[in-house]
Amino acid sequence: MDKQAKIYIAGHKGMVGSAIWRALEKKGYQHLVGLSSKELDLKNQLEVQRFFKHERPAIVIDAAARVGGIMANNNYPYPFLMDNLIIQNNLIDSSLQNGVEKFIFLGSSCIYPKLAPQPLREDVLLSGSLEPTNQWYALAKITGVKACEAIRKQYGKDFVSLMPTNLYGPYDNFDLETSHVLPAMIRKFHEAKINGNLPVTLWGTGAPLREFLHVNDMADAVCFALENTFTDNLYNVGTGKDLTIKSLAELIQKITGHQGEIIWDSSKPDGTPRKLLDVSKMKEAGWQATIGLEQGIQETYTWFLENVDRIKQVKLN
Repeated sequence: MDKQAKIYIAGHKGMVGSAIWRALEKKGYQHLVGLSSKELDLKNQLEVQRFFKHERPAIVIDAAARVGGIMANNNYPYPFLMDNLIIQNNLIDSSLQNGVEKFIFLGSSCIYPKLAPQPLREDVLLSGSLEPTNQWYALAKITGVKACEAIRKQYGKDFVSLMPTNLYGPYDNFDLETSHVLPAMIRKFHEAKINGNLPVTLWGTGAPLREFLHVNDMADAVCFALENTFTDNLYNVGTGKDLTIKSLAELIQKITGHQGEIIWDSSKPDGTPRKLLDVSKMKEAGWQATIGLEQGIQETYTWFLENVDRIKQVKLN
């Protein structure tokens, strides 16, 4: 890959996009393009079309999305469906119409059916019903995967979809109403600790199994996809290892130094019983994760402590 190629990273200020930006800079890519939402509204089709016609990027990495945890997905189904559809459709179609050489679409493991056989292989897509609490986001992302697949089939373009497992790391969203489980736990345990080791109440039973991938590993996977030609359109990105939410809570409690009680509110939903990705396709292609979970959480908590006064807190209207 030409280090002078113009690469547009949509969502470059977010946790994933910023990690990709840092990884590409480290590798020596010198022509990175990123615009804030104030500079370019990705939900405005005309603005996006004008941007592509003017900038003519050679590569596009779509890390732009409206994201959130169970509560946010459950409470705001329409924007999670519609905003993501509009954003990705504008980016995908403008990329096709303006000769983008390579398009990397980032999705989520929630695209797979709730009760699909574990670990989740790419070919179980659309084989069953989705998890109800995040089906809106999942449906949008499935549409993006299929749009990229259609472009590969009809036009022979190098459009590829990467489906990461649960991501975490620096620049995550730590807002308790809209964040995912791992950053929410970090904040809850930290605040409970500094307020006298108060009890921490967590949703569900703690029984579900989840897999977590450090965002720097995800960025490395994107770089790998950028610098290699994949034979297929859809690849899972994860560690291939999972743990119970209860075990995750105990690990974060240890790392943060909280010494109080953990209370499980079983009246709240658990979500999907298990969500472990089969990552054999990426491994066969030549990539695998390298950051262990305890190391990754410790690094994330260190970043949280350094930025606790200005961490990003997304509020949904």
